[in-house]
Amino acid sequence: MTVRGIRGATTVLADDAAQVLVATESLVLEMAKNNEVDPADIVSVVISTTQDIASAFPAKAVRSITGWTYVPVMCTHEMNVPGGMPFCIRVLMHVNTTIAQSEIQHIYQNDAVKLRPDLQK
Repeated sequence: MTVRGIRGATTVLADDAAQVLVATESLVLEMAKNNEVDPADIVSVVISTTQDIASAFPAKAVRSITGWTYVPVMCTHEMNVPGGMPFCIRVLMHVNTTIAQSEIQHIYQNDAVKLRPDLQK
């Protein structure tokens, strides 16, 4: 096995705790499913939000998923770049896997599909 990074991003409509938690859970579950990742194979998850999101820690959504309690998760804020996508949650999941780097499926949901159209399958 090798450690690989799986990227993902999503957006919410507003800085609302329920939206942040639901969007984060949906994103990480799709990332894991599409890449056949078992929580025991996750090395760590780094989640960033744009600075307009402050209502909830997205890591709470990850830790609340059944079987994910002990996955190391950390939250941070994205750089505040003019013209950046608002209300955006980004995830970098480090996993032990046998999948080749070129075969990793990076997941972009909602308006975040605009961030990496080249990675959409």
